[in-house]
Amino acid sequence: MRLTQTDASFIYMESASGPMHISSVYVLDGELSFEKFLTRFEKRIHLVPAYRKKLAQVPFSLAHPVWVDDPDFDLKNHVIHHKLPPGTSLEAATDFAVELNEPLMDRNIPLWQMVLIEGVPGKTLVLQMTHHAMIDGASGIALTMVLYDLDPNAGEPVPPNEPWEPEPTPGYQQLISDAVQENIRNLATDNPVQLMRRAVTNRQKLAKATQVLSRFITQPAITAPFNAGLVGPKRKVRWMKKPFGEIREIRKHLGGTINDIVLVVVSEAVARYLKVHGESVDGKFMRIMCPVNVRTESQEGALGNQVSAIFPSLPATPMDCIQRLNVVVAEMERIKRDEEAQALTVLQESMPAVPPVGMLGSQLIGTSMDPTALLARFSLPIIPSIGGFRMPNVGLNFVCTNVPGIQVPQYMCGHEVTDTVGLLVLSGNVGFSITILSYNKQLFFNFICEPRLLPDVELIVEGAGDVFQELLDAAADKNLKRQG
Repeated sequence: MRLTQTDASFIYMESASGPMHISSVYVLDGELSFEKFLTRFEKRIHLVPAYRKKLAQVPFSLAHPVWVDDPDFDLKNHVIHHKLPPGTSLEAATDFAVELNEPLMDRNIPLWQMVLIEGVPGKTLVLQMTHHAMIDGASGIALTMVLYDLDPNAGEPVPPNEPWEPEPTPGYQQLISDAVQENIRNLATDNPVQLMRRAVTNRQKLAKATQVLSRFITQPAITAPFNAGLVGPKRKVRWMKKPFGEIREIRKHLGGTINDIVLVVVSEAVARYLKVHGESVDGKFMRIMCPVNVRTESQEGALGNQVSAIFPSLPATPMDCIQRLNVVVAEMERIKRDEEAQALTVLQESMPAVPPVGMLGSQLIGTSMDPTALLARFSLPIIPSIGGFRMPNVGLNFVCTNVPGIQVPQYMCGHEVTDTVGLLVLSGNVGFSITILSYNKQLFFNFICEPRLLPDVELIVEGAGDVFQELLDAAADKNLKRQG
């Protein structure tokens, strides 16, 4: 099965400093043995056929890579065990999981791992890593429905009638032949005439998408400290969780959507961080990338990526939380009214396919000849701040992705998942991003950074907690006034 252009892009964009696997750390209640953990996957691996497939690069990059069965598939390459010293704290164990998550995944085997980490009294951590070429946020949640249970006493699924047999691995000649034939077939739909016809049909949305992208140049964002250099290979994660009921209280009394409230919390926390660090914020704004799930009903449950994005621009100047909420609501309503996510999706579908041959160099990533591995060994320069000013930023400041999860407890081998920490990818000059995960009536704010660019991410986390409490207090005050 050939990767789509979107899925393949995560292979092409990958580097030693910017691995493209999506990961989460699940905290389990109780101490789970590795033997039970491994047995679990031995009995469930048939439910995720993609987990037995590895990447096959096409010679000379004549086409995007394909997924093929791994004839040497060994579950022990993917279900891993780590023992930390007894009495290890939850924060230290999470830091260890983040460190395990830093390197590139081995492209010679299927691109996933599940790591059981023990050593925290009364807890077990599970680091789940899957390459972004295989899943997006929505399909990642669907995957947990297969790997985890909703009942602590759930039995194992019915085993397949026949043992798994891998399909023959295509040789170089077959890969080249298939690529050439597919390229010829694609000429019928991707030729300039067809592209022009689609452009004419969707001219209004394409014009809107062009307008959205042109703002990156005409209206540059602030350059935050975490955008002032290229991302290196190290990562740091901190997180907080809030009851979903409190989010609903804020929404009920102050208005806005759940996404609006999340953006108020994170954008105001970042604005305060910038001000404290002496950045020139007056009259400037931050540009945030918010992925949008465009998965259709027929695509529910399928792996792969079905995602677009919106790019709200919000003030970089600190302000009252109610004032920021009004600004966020107005900006999100404008984006929705202008159908910017749909316009960007149409633009993506209307663009000529990226010639895979131009990405031939990406086949070196992860090998002994990987040029990015050498670059990752050096501390790259950071653009200095001169009197609080830096060069304009024609990109984005950070990603904030909100992934709706399961609102009831999930279990692994009878052990309840109590917390879930999302580890988002970082690349380019985006040295900080946020994953919002909802699970079991809790909302988890997960902040990831490159510590060289953002050594004190804890200040943003503390600021987010302060803003959240201010919103909650404002909601309570408004409720009291209504009752009075």
